[in-house]
Amino acid sequence: MSHLPSTLNSFWLWREVSSKLGVSNPAYKYWKNTPSLKLNNKYIFIKKETLPPKHEHVEKILTDLSGYLPIKYASDQLHVNEHIFSYDKMRLYREFEYKFVEDVKFVNIRKFFKENGIKVSKNSIIQLGKAKDLEITLDSTYYRLKDDYGVVVYD
Repeated sequence: MSHLPSTLNSFWLWREVSSKLGVSNPAYKYWKNTPSLKLNNKYIFIKKETLPPKHEHVEKILTDLSGYLPIKYASDQLHVNEHIFSYDKMRLYREFEYKFVEDVKFVNIRKFFKENGIKVSKNSIIQLGKAKDLEITLDSTYYRLKDDYGVVVYD
């Protein structure tokens, strides 16, 4: 499975952690043994099972984001306009599974990749779009989707 849909398998959304604990926004910066991840200079995530001992109890009620990505980050990584994940009138909108956590919309990229048999490696570049707009090269793999859409994986 690709690195892209596994990005958040071992992370919690910081906004949810801080909300459930009632701690201030920059608190995670002072937790020395709690690694964080920042996506698109907007979303902050905290590594699972590294919260300070007095806050570990909250992990039982946090939302698992395995396979999910914030729609803005997913659209950037798939080189597609984020409208594809935002409006149900978009042709591929219903092909994805969504989840809201603290007003952040996430899309299940792992499920989409599995259902469509899309295989990518850690260093692959992925492009999703209309088939006529995709650039298919000799070192790429093309996956046809419905309604003249496709995914190209460049290795």
